[in-house]
Amino acid sequence: MSDAARAPESSTHPYDALTPDVVLDALLGVGLPCDGRLQALSSYENRVYLAGLDDGGGLVAKFYRPGRWSEAQILEEHAFAAELAEAEVPVVAPLLLQGRSLHACLGAPLPDGAASGAAAGEPLRFFFSVSPRRGGRAPELDDAEVLEWIGRFIARLHAVGARRPFAQRPALDAQRFGFEPLRWLLASGMVPLDAQSAWQGACEEALACVETRYTQVIHGLNLIRLHGDCHAGNVLWTPLDAGSAPGKTAEAQSARASLATGTAVVPTAPGPHFVDLDDACMGPAVQDLWMLLSGDRAQRSGQLSCLLDGYEQMREFDRRELALIEPLRTLRLIHYSAWLARRWADPTFPRNFPWFGSTDYWQGQARQLREQIEAMEEEPLCV
Repeated sequence: MSDAARAPESSTHPYDALTPDVVLDALLGVGLPCDGRLQALSSYENRVYLAGLDDGGGLVAKFYRPGRWSEAQILEEHAFAAELAEAEVPVVAPLLLQGRSLHACLGAPLPDGAASGAAAGEPLRFFFSVSPRRGGRAPELDDAEVLEWIGRFIARLHAVGARRPFAQRPALDAQRFGFEPLRWLLASGMVPLDAQSAWQGACEEALACVETRYTQVIHGLNLIRLHGDCHAGNVLWTPLDAGSAPGKTAEAQSARASLATGTAVVPTAPGPHFVDLDDACMGPAVQDLWMLLSGDRAQRSGQLSCLLDGYEQMREFDRRELALIEPLRTLRLIHYSAWLARRWADPTFPRNFPWFGSTDYWQGQARQLREQIEAMEEEPLCV
């Protein structure tokens, strides 16, 4: 392969079938007449739109990437979100429309059936959900009080997540997030030959370290339902001065009313919230904490201390899980490369990740994996 990522073989992509008319007709089909305004919101994995309604309001419509999740897996995500809302945890759950949170529509026919995942000329089926609009800004993670608040928030989410396991959604483990992506990437031809040996060697050695650390720690830990992708970009923050803040009970009642009636009323309580749970999975609690840490070891230890100060006000945290931070970071590095490669036929990805796929990229990944091997040999963060 050349120094750049391989170009898509087909000129069409499944999302080509998701035309504005398809989106508007889908919303009308669930009782939401729109005024024609559609604003695409930031999302690489799915297609998300702010849709203007005839009454002047607006709702968020999320169309899931075909083939990523089964209907049962998406419904399990929605059930978790509804359970969190019932427990007064600030997560924006999908609305119940016509008695359902998940709906389906047919896309416009595409001439290239291989690209669309459907037979040539046949429409592709899209799952979609509708949620209230809720804004926010990035949290200030250099503020100890903000970190403590986020720690309490995540602990409340985990308290609900620990009630029962997912039956359909995946578990975060080395096979699914490490070895399988490695095998796929080697088979795909996406790794240039002049970088493959160095990257593959670093990857295999790093995964051997991950397996060793996981075996030492994971047995005996309680795996729970997680957000799964809890980094600063996925936590929205409503500042204290954003308006009146209803009490917890009022917030929960308002959220339940939105779920039951399909209205767009969303509470404006200050603090952190999630807008979806698209990457929800089973795993150790520390998975929802470590991605909020940055800087050198001393800085990360200080940030973790603040997070746990808040977390342990609401829920006990098993300190043995701290030894999983670097193995989890290693799995994310490998999984992220495979995610980009698997999505390369989607025009959104070459446009937004032009640096991906070059020899320099894979050599850089090999260096990072070598650094991770060293990090996994160090003592875990101590707080």
